[in-house]
Amino acid sequence: MSRMVYVNGEFMPEAEATISVFDRAFLFADGVYEVSAVVGGRLVDNEGHLARLERSLAELRLEAPVPLEAIPAIQREVVARNELDEGLVYLQVTRGAADRDFAFPASATPSLVMFSQERSLLESPGAAHGISVITVPDLRWQRRDIKTVQLLAASLAKQTAIDAGADDAWLVEDGVVTEGTSSNAYIVTADGTIVTREPTEAILRGITRRAVLRLAVEAELRVEERGFSVTEARGAAEAFATSATSFVNPVVRIDGEPIGDGTPGPITSRLRDLYIEMARSGA
Repeated sequence: MSRMVYVNGEFMPEAEATISVFDRAFLFADGVYEVSAVVGGRLVDNEGHLARLERSLAELRLEAPVPLEAIPAIQREVVARNELDEGLVYLQVTRGAADRDFAFPASATPSLVMFSQERSLLESPGAAHGISVITVPDLRWQRRDIKTVQLLAASLAKQTAIDAGADDAWLVEDGVVTEGTSSNAYIVTADGTIVTREPTEAILRGITRRAVLRLAVEAELRVEERGFSVTEARGAAEAFATSATSFVNPVVRIDGEPIGDGTPGPITSRLRDLYIEMARSGA
């Protein structure tokens, strides 16, 4: 079955979908996006993603092409038309098409596209055995709290990791880990404290991050929001990353050195189980 996508009010086979060459996302990365997980045919934590979308739009002075309250119905239709049981729904809003000029166009119609991706989220080799990361300098712009389509620096970091035989990169600024290329980063100290960077403009305020920290507090686990150095990460008892595409992913090697005993740790595994329970319940 050909994948069905949504483009500016219409559903169509992906081969028929087109966007103007003058779209400002293509010319200036002038757009924002969100990715929502789907488990059992249902969107996971979608309200959080749409709240963040609204914030990203406001930060870029970008108008929503449809009322925000109308978006979930379109997402659900994308899921239904593609018979998606487990995977992702991607949505992107751009400022629209206009003749090339750095200044915002006086009049342009915002664009909205959506598509689905089948993906195994509940079971994956990374979750079972852990992933390896390398640390690289964080070369991105300073407004990482806005989920823009400006992802080239993150893409370069990801490819650097793959070329080095690792699975991902953790980005480092002034000696402190900011986040992964498309995930939030965490360590677990020897006394069981979960440590992750505080939410500032330096990191994306992950929706999965928010849910995982809430679940940790409900499970009476200690949480500390602060920066941590690469040295501290290498000496941690556990490490993990969170994202809508991988939920809670154990990190078992950093820069070639094992974390703890080199296998997924008990706190990481517990948080993954709690998150999957939440996702399956539709809470």
